[in-house]
Amino acid sequence: MVLVYAHPASAGHVTPPGHPEQVARLWSVERGLSGLAVARREMPLGVDADVLRCHPADYMARVRGTSPAKGWAQLDGDTYLSPGSVEAALRAVGGACAAVDAVMAGGRAFVAARPPGHHAETETAMGFCIFGTVAIAAKHAMEVHGLTRVAIVDFDVHHGNGTQDLLWDEARCRFISSHQMPLYPGTGAASERGAHGQIINIPLREGSGGAVMRAAYEAQVFPVLEAYAPELLLISAGFDAHRDDPLAGLMWQAADYAWLTRRLCAIAGTRVVSCLEGGYDLDALSDCVAAHVGALGE
Repeated sequence: MVLVYAHPASAGHVTPPGHPEQVARLWSVERGLSGLAVARREMPLGVDADVLRCHPADYMARVRGTSPAKGWAQLDGDTYLSPGSVEAALRAVGGACAAVDAVMAGGRAFVAARPPGHHAETETAMGFCIFGTVAIAAKHAMEVHGLTRVAIVDFDVHHGNGTQDLLWDEARCRFISSHQMPLYPGTGAASERGAHGQIINIPLREGSGGAVMRAAYEAQVFPVLEAYAPELLLISAGFDAHRDDPLAGLMWQAADYAWLTRRLCAIAGTRVVSCLEGGYDLDALSDCVAAHVGALGE
């Protein structure tokens, strides 16, 4: 049974009206989870020690110092803080790290948290992201549990530039990102390989659809993961490659996410933690979460 980590504090991260990364995304996630056999867990508050594995103390202090008493403050052009945002971001970190702890004995987990994290670089919040949640969870797995082969697969439609930045020099982790290109944030070329050749970027053309994605993963991802034999698989689960998403145009369908999740789990076995990233059409988000978490539970 899939463990689902969530917390009411995720709804305390309130963005301005019209912002695509909105509280309503949580309700869409819950619709997608309804009817699935899952075990609920509450996300603990993330500890500074885990965040500091990826971000320096002065960055954490800047985030906390920018947090407003009311209304909004901006960390960059599209990344906002409301009074509850720092707690929400720390709950996301805490949930991801707790999920890693839980699956070490075997199991799969989905972390239904916001804000997302894969665009947050070492000292830069961007792309709706404050802390690099999945990269922090990977560091937690390596430092706390002694793992030496952690894999991250990021299928969000946008390149996971933050995860790449935070793990550029990390030989114990293989990072694989598929994403539409050209598109925000402008990184993710196949030539970006990491300090140890441990990063694989798979740019996909706008409108290319699920068939092209499946062929790319068959050729470039699954053989690498099988040879790597990861001790833990982390997934940056962005659902904004869906055909109805307003921010991009890869034209995937919910069935593509189910297929991809099944194939990844067949390689990784147990010890799989998936963390919510993007996905901004509310109905599509529900459908994709149902497909993804349903496949995690098979």
